[in-house]
Amino acid sequence: MARRFQVAVTQGRNMSAGIVIGVIAGVVVLIVMIWFISTWNRLVRLEENVNKSWADIDVLLKQRYDMIPNLVNIVKGYAKHEREIFEQFALARQTAAGCLAQGDVKGVGAAEGALAGLMPKINMVAEQYPELKADTSFVNIQNQLVAIENQVSDRREFYNASATNWNAAIQMIPTSIVAGMKGAMRRDLFEVTDPVQREAVQISFD
Repeated sequence: MARRFQVAVTQGRNMSAGIVIGVIAGVVVLIVMIWFISTWNRLVRLEENVNKSWADIDVLLKQRYDMIPNLVNIVKGYAKHEREIFEQFALARQTAAGCLAQGDVKGVGAAEGALAGLMPKINMVAEQYPELKADTSFVNIQNQLVAIENQVSDRREFYNASATNWNAAIQMIPTSIVAGMKGAMRRDLFEVTDPVQREAVQISFD
């Protein structure tokens, strides 16, 4: 009788231990699931911030690239012999638009630097032709380009901040585990390679 009682007690203890272990395991699984979902959603928000901030820049740059041919055509009307500058502008714009269409952030930065380096040449040409400087269409396009460049500069800071936060998040442990399952990739910063671009383009008609 005593032996049976001891067996029953032992079995009861084993069942209790099993229940405790099961509860603990369940709690651990629940915590992991909550962490996983929370981390996944945080990465989604960070990625959306990067995508939205780049989309804002994309819209502005497309406007800029659409305006450049109009600017070049106006200048051609007064300075047809400046063929080299026109060809450089056409090539830089084509390269920039191609990189933008492909989502190549580094390529866009390099092309933007090339375009920024060409702007002073347009100003030099305008200085040689008073009629060009007085052309209202030329002045309006120049002013619009300056306004767009200022907006791009502001939004570039927001994009780079968003991309930096994203890049840091996907490298941190244990978040990197979820990032790997999500297929997260580093995002390039939008850095203009030409130092001229680091300042807003200034147009002078004095």
